[in-house]
Amino acid sequence: MKLDEHIKLWNQAAIKIWDIRHVVMQPGELLKDYLLPSSGFIYSVRGAGLLELDGDEHEAQRFHILHGGKGMRLDVWAEEEFEYYLLLYRAVYALPGNKELARLMERHQPFALQYGFQPQEPLPLLRPLDLIRKAWQQADDLDRIQIKGLFYQFIHELLRQMKTQGIKVSKPDLVTQAIRYMEDHFQEGITLETLGEKLNYSPRHLSMRFKEHTGASPIHYLIQIRVKRAAELLIGTDAALNEIALEVGYADVYYFSRIFKKHTGLSPVRFQERERNKRLSEDRPFILAEISIGTGKLRRYIDNRDNHYQYKRGGSVRMKRNTTSGLAISLLLTLTLLLGACSSGTANTSTNAGAAASPSNATESASPAQKDGGQASPAEAATRIISTEKGDVEVPAEPKRVVVLYMLGDVVAMGVKPVGVSDVYEGAAFEQELAGIQTLGKWFEPNPEAVLALDPDLIITPSEETYNMLRDIAPTVFIQPFNDKTTESRMNMLGKVFNKEQEVKTLLENFDKKVEESKEKLKAAGVYDKTVSIIEGGKKEMSVVASKQFGRGSQIIYEYLGMKAPKVIQDIIDSGKGDNQVVSMEVLPEYMGDYIFRSSYSGMDDLSENTIWNSIPAVKESRYVEIEFGLAYYSDIYSMNKQLDFIVEKLLEGAPKA
Repeated sequence: MKLDEHIKLWNQAAIKIWDIRHVVMQPGELLKDYLLPSSGFIYSVRGAGLLELDGDEHEAQRFHILHGGKGMRLDVWAEEEFEYYLLLYRAVYALPGNKELARLMERHQPFALQYGFQPQEPLPLLRPLDLIRKAWQQADDLDRIQIKGLFYQFIHELLRQMKTQGIKVSKPDLVTQAIRYMEDHFQEGITLETLGEKLNYSPRHLSMRFKEHTGASPIHYLIQIRVKRAAELLIGTDAALNEIALEVGYADVYYFSRIFKKHTGLSPVRFQERERNKRLSEDRPFILAEISIGTGKLRRYIDNRDNHYQYKRGGSVRMKRNTTSGLAISLLLTLTLLLGACSSGTANTSTNAGAAASPSNATESASPAQKDGGQASPAEAATRIISTEKGDVEVPAEPKRVVVLYMLGDVVAMGVKPVGVSDVYEGAAFEQELAGIQTLGKWFEPNPEAVLALDPDLIITPSEETYNMLRDIAPTVFIQPFNDKTTESRMNMLGKVFNKEQEVKTLLENFDKKVEESKEKLKAAGVYDKTVSIIEGGKKEMSVVASKQFGRGSQIIYEYLGMKAPKVIQDIIDSGKGDNQVVSMEVLPEYMGDYIFRSSYSGMDDLSENTIWNSIPAVKESRYVEIEFGLAYYSDIYSMNKQLDFIVEKLLEGAPKA
């Protein structure tokens, strides 16, 4: 930028002094990673030090002046006793009717520029700074006028010397600033709007510049930073998955797992296992023992990944690292097996029930006990082989003690009453049906000891993480209920597992019929062609659902009923990317449809007094609906039936009056 243009823009600015600091650093002292809260000048007046501003180094000996913009990162290292002033200010442009200067300002952002030099006449710059510092300590209204006048004296002298010495000013690297900010704050709720505000640029300009230099949007780049950090934690620590999700900025571990798999091709647990095994093979080409620093998790000596279980269970149970729970499980299981052996009565009774015939066979295989002439119980003989994503699993023909994680409403709808379930959110459609049943913790991190204590004969799990955690306890069926698994395929699989295929067929037929009837009702009421937004969040930012498979009622509204979101969201839904959009309150109206459904939960922000919220037409015209989080969270057949009733009822209540 030409200095004459720079001076013109200074003449058009209204200035407010933010702060002034006088700092003396001792030899070897370091100020690191200080983010400038506003534009500012650093003027060194004594000693020697190294200044680094957004990666650019400046050697300061005696007098040296450096300017930086809001959000730039400052590092100061004192080579000897080092004294400097830090003057922070904010500038506002006043360019009425002058389009040329307005374009110049937008193009160059002079108060965000970085430049530094050694003044030939240092004392005329020091004088006004020292007076500002003294006046600042006890500033009243009259002193503030004096401070502003002294600041302009400082700027005049600065620009005069820059012109005399031929100093050039250069634009800051906006992309470098943005990347640096995201690397330092990736755990926070960063949006394009907040990033633009921090760096003093419009979101549109920031996004355009960022894509030009990196080929990715800022938010996509932020996700890459988070995934990279999560990968480091998965490989290098034993932190739980929910702990890692929170550490990298995701409150919802399910959403984090989806994002991680989308960007790495593997679930977090699969990724962890692969990378640790890779490190193990690289570090130890000849494995002589399983005890080594950094070896990752211990594997079973028989890697039975086909998961073939007999009805009477045996085998090893994986130890949970860094806790005593693994030992407790092993001791409990050993005791169970010993008691079982003692009560068998005869030495020739085997603990294995033998492999059962496939469901297509008319007869069942006999157990070894039967072959020896002994009498086997019906429970021991009646097993079936189920083909799953993890291979063939031998399950009881009529399981009696089932543990179910996440897919709770599916089994409730099929008439199965489990002995243990994952935590049930308050307000869930099946809350009453599962009242009094043992809860085992979150679906993505159940308590293995509690599962084992229930002596289950079958476990249904929705994730690879929980499958690996529980598969040694009982026959475990992994069914992925998210993303690529449709309701029909999931339910059909559960029907095979529980031998209730006809019941499942009836459930699906009744649900489809109910969906079609609901569509007709909405069409008759003039509601069907209206747009619908699904949101969750509060005053600072909202998450707008942009997927047919995210829960929160999205499957009912966007998949089954086939209703549309506003175009900005519908385009994302149609693309299949399925990324929810986190937006600030300022731009939220652009994402709001004719109807709004918002997940409600205890402690959520009250928006009734928010001006922007109340300006949204759907809110003003009573087409805003709060749906209880527990009801909206699940996507099982039972919950979706209840969601369908609730959503259609609320849409019809808001229908145009005849």
